Amino acid sequence: MAKGKRGQLSMNFDSERISKLFGVFLLFLSFYFFIAFTSYFFTWKNDHDVVFHFTWDLFLGDIQVDNWLGRLGAFLSDSIIYWGFGVASYGFVYLLYKYGMAMVRRTPMAYMAMIMQRTVIIMVIVSIVASFFFQTLEFPWGGEFGKSISNYVQNFLGIIGTLALMLFALVATFVWSNNPNLEEYTWQSVLDETKQAWNDLLSGNFAKRSKVPPPPPPPVVRTKMDPVPPPVDAVPPPSSIDKETLAPPPAVPTAAQLAFDLSQKSALFAEPPAKREALQPGGDDLEIIVPVTPPPVTSPEDAMAYKPPVVAVQEDNPNLSEPYDPTLELSHYEFPHTQLLVEYPDQTLEIDREELETNKNLIIQTLFNFKIEIEKIRATIGPTVTLYEIIPAKGIRISKIKNLEDDIALSLSALGIRIIAPMPGKGTIGIEVPNKKRQIVGMREVLMDERFKRAKMDLPIVLGKTIQNEVFVADLTKMPHLLIAGATGQGKSVGINVVLMSLLYKKHPSQVKLILIDPKKVELFPYARLENHFLGFLPDQMEPIVTDTTKVVHTLNSLIIEMETRYDLLKKAEVRNITEYNDKFVGRRLNPNKGHVFLPYIVLIIDEFADLIMTAGKEIELPIGRLAQLARAVGIHLIIATQRPSVNIITGVIKANFPARIAFKVASKVDSRTILDAGGAEQLTGRGDMLLSVGGDIVRLQSAFVDTPEVERVIEYISNQQGFAEPFFLPEFHPDGDAGGSSGAKEFRLADMDDMLEDAGRLVVETQHGSTSMIQRRMKLGYNRAGRIMDQLEALGIVGPADGSKPREVLFYGIEELNRFFIELKNRR
Repeated sequence: MAKGKRGQLSMNFDSERISKLFGVFLLFLSFYFFIAFTSYFFTWKNDHDVVFHFTWDLFLGDIQVDNWLGRLGAFLSDSIIYWGFGVASYGFVYLLYKYGMAMVRRTPMAYMAMIMQRTVIIMVIVSIVASFFFQTLEFPWGGEFGKSISNYVQNFLGIIGTLALMLFALVATFVWSNNPNLEEYTWQSVLDETKQAWNDLLSGNFAKRSKVPPPPPPPVVRTKMDPVPPPVDAVPPPSSIDKETLAPPPAVPTAAQLAFDLSQKSALFAEPPAKREALQPGGDDLEIIVPVTPPPVTSPEDAMAYKPPVVAVQEDNPNLSEPYDPTLELSHYEFPHTQLLVEYPDQTLEIDREELETNKNLIIQTLFNFKIEIEKIRATIGPTVTLYEIIPAKGIRISKIKNLEDDIALSLSALGIRIIAPMPGKGTIGIEVPNKKRQIVGMREVLMDERFKRAKMDLPIVLGKTIQNEVFVADLTKMPHLLIAGATGQGKSVGINVVLMSLLYKKHPSQVKLILIDPKKVELFPYARLENHFLGFLPDQMEPIVTDTTKVVHTLNSLIIEMETRYDLLKKAEVRNITEYNDKFVGRRLNPNKGHVFLPYIVLIIDEFADLIMTAGKEIELPIGRLAQLARAVGIHLIIATQRPSVNIITGVIKANFPARIAFKVASKVDSRTILDAGGAEQLTGRGDMLLSVGGDIVRLQSAFVDTPEVERVIEYISNQQGFAEPFFLPEFHPDGDAGGSSGAKEFRLADMDDMLEDAGRLVVETQHGSTSMIQRRMKLGYNRAGRIMDQLEALGIVGPADGSKPREVLFYGIEELNRFFIELKNRR
């Protein structure tokens, strides 16, 4: 056992600590070279003569030098500055610093190789330019390297030719870093871009704006015995969320669509002039459209974090006429990069021709056995399921096919199929059949998709992939609240992590705040490290993740106070929602001296809602209902997850105010109807297979997968950066017994406390049974006096309120705790 522990410690030491120690060593070298180089500017005359004539004596003899870091500093400075790059040698200091910080922060080395390449190019250019313009000075501003190249170019091209070459190098640098469209440029735009390129050159910001040409059309592979039928138009994807909620679809199709045209008639969905012949199993007419997957990102720049467009940071005393930048306080914040996430292999969608043909024949045969004829059938392959769309013959009732769900599942030997009759807006009937080989939808893959990277949404969340194998992105502000339900172990916690990762990768800490409630105490605890970046909680709360039921009630009521405060600000600003308010504030049309502030979005996430309803009941449901009804306009959005989709948990108030609902696999059709108001969730395959319902439209998705180590790496990357001076505190909330009604309670305790109140309190706590009849019976009191004592125990917070004929809840668990409470009460007198 001890040997295993030693091996584990050694592995951890090699992978993390040595990297950080080496990074600290590089930072020390960077500081050492900076001091030595700076000293050389003042002591170079004497040090150069000593190093040039007494090189070996520097290490073996007793030679005096003037460099601030002694003989080694003089030798290194003279070797690098005089015989090297001159003043451009400070690039070595910059490289050592960047590599040291990269080793400490564990930044990918691919990004550092890009920085090193550009830094070396800049050093060479600066060395040559400095030698050319300062060649008459005694100090080697460009070093021997720059001097030798400058002299050669001057002798070869002359002074005018050298200036022309430098001008060409400047223009080439501009074109290289900006990739401009020269046909659209005027003289003024050229000057502006040149200035911007020079600023980028100094700051090291070389974001390439390359224009990627559209990929070639997908190749078509046809296999058939008879002549090729006319091409079949691609079936549009099933209806989903409205256009404002979804990201626009890309020009490149990514779905694998297979069309079975066994009738050799006109194109799909075209009504024939004559009656079609019914399809028979065993047809050999098959057209396959091979999906074309966009090439993977190979550039280190594209693999790094993509920052949403924000207002430029004003470094030097910004003018009040310029827009306000909410990210100014954390202007150096770096978004997490996708290399922190796992890239799963075999992301290309595989087409099993044999499986598709077998399922097609079995579906046709099963329907034919029940005397149901079909005219068309086609398949669309997704990461988890394949959608078979059929057109029944004239006169076939849809309900007849709908009732054959179990028979088709039996013939296909599938885990469970779902029949969509009819497909919305298509005039077809859909049969979803699970694939034998599932495809893992990685978090890194969906975050790098163009739909998410280019999404112009306030709170974009990427949920996974559709049946068309397309990444599904939605806007939480348009939902505006999300209900997640499903059986245990079907992917709810992973789904919550996917939503949180989407927000962390897309939003700045000043733009969104997260209120996390985790009654299970083990699901969301890694996010506690983001306390000073993204989290919000009560001022008197010890931990940023809310786990105690009492604190949950206080947090919800505090959010109601925050909501009302924001509505007051919107009323003063004469706007209707948070978007218009923040636009006014950023445009400096609202005065901060009058109480106006920039309002970040607030996302409340509750991991296990059923446990809170069971323990607190109406104290939880009422504030949740009020927030769901009113908080949308002020930027407060709710995400609630539960594993008990029963009617007493998901009540009518919750369903009415949560139009967006996600259902993972459930046990019965009743649970599916409770969540979605429709069946289908009981036929899901699990492991992230889910149905999303928005406004009555249901879309089947395969949730993205993010593992706990990936979440921890992203959180560590963010937490290691500078955060706000203090967390985002919610308004203080004082319950009636602590704030508003405290004076009345003290007056009541001092004047009307019964003499036998303490004995009655001890009896109730000992028995853990809050009953008036028990106090009357055990203490031999009249019913009226026992009732008054019970009311006083409730006012003091020893027992809870009356609950019909049931005994009251006892809020103290031990006699010692109760005795301390009575002692404090006597001291207040």
